[in-house]
Amino acid sequence: MGKLREIGIQPNILLCRTSQPLDMELKSKIGLFCNLSTDCVMTAEDVPSIYEVPLRLHEEGIDEKIVELLNIWTRKPELQHWHDLIKTVQNPEGELNIAMVGKYVDLTDAYKSLNEALTHGGIANKHKVNLKFIDSEPLNKDNVAEAIGQVDGIVIPGGFGDRGIEGKIQAIRHARENKIPFLGICLGMQLAVVEFARHVAGWTDANSTEFDQNTNYPVIDLMEDQKKVMMKGATMRLGAYPCTLEKGTFAMAAYEHTNISERHRHRFEFNNFFQKQLEEKGLVISGVCPEGPLVEIIEIKEHPWFLGCQFHPEFRSRPHEPQPLFSHFISAAIAYRSQQNWRQSKSEPTEVTAENPTVVKKKESV
Repeated sequence: MGKLREIGIQPNILLCRTSQPLDMELKSKIGLFCNLSTDCVMTAEDVPSIYEVPLRLHEEGIDEKIVELLNIWTRKPELQHWHDLIKTVQNPEGELNIAMVGKYVDLTDAYKSLNEALTHGGIANKHKVNLKFIDSEPLNKDNVAEAIGQVDGIVIPGGFGDRGIEGKIQAIRHARENKIPFLGICLGMQLAVVEFARHVAGWTDANSTEFDQNTNYPVIDLMEDQKKVMMKGATMRLGAYPCTLEKGTFAMAAYEHTNISERHRHRFEFNNFFQKQLEEKGLVISGVCPEGPLVEIIEIKEHPWFLGCQFHPEFRSRPHEPQPLFSHFISAAIAYRSQQNWRQSKSEPTEVTAENPTVVKKKESV
């Protein structure tokens, strides 16, 4: 505070990050040393969920103080929707385990927007989402099932560089073959195409030219307008672009609109040269940007919920307005978990007891 005042900056409000509430005596003392009135010193106490922060700051009176200092008028804040949200967060109807397979698992905030968007999808479905961060680098076909474990959904986020790519492809294959709900974003969508081309279409060396310039099946390739770019700074395909959805798809069920707009950040795209062949094998192109055309969303037939999108839907998700793909992905994960629980209950042997004398224990297989 002293340094701020040395350069002529006098704060109007001081928020004190604490692990416990500040009493009036301590606020008064802080205000005295910082040249602030006591009512301008406020507690910013640690809370279990960041979504409690607006309510806690309202209780401290920060909104009224800001209005007073700005000398403006506003109606009484409507905070019931925040109270309802916190009630859902604190009292979920159930919990889910979602695997986040990436290479920045030691710094999970690298996926902060995506983490929160999944939380928003959980809130929309009244479920708590537990994220299991899995390093993709050591994954292979022999250990992927054990490494991922019992999860209700798998997410492959965006990223750059070839480290951990093969592990992500194995995670995608695990989700596809075991009918586990899957969401791939940007690079996650591109690798879903690579995995499908390799293990369904039979093109064993299929790849993205980002990782293999000599592949015989470059199902993901550099965008045409990026091929002449030499200086890379701020030259990617950035910002919002339109997308047209196909009826009867997961994407259409989520958005409930034919035309949408989403934000992008990428250089590579689905190679349209292979579109017809991959569609014949069961790949569904459910969203296309008419400017190109550029494939935006892919899905897989005969799967409970498998979707990859070229754009970044997490950028538009809010706690009160979850992005549709996340709320539908979490809904599919809930259905998958219920189905797995049902199967487990049917397969568990039961014994005759005094309370259930007619129940016969199932014979164990030899």
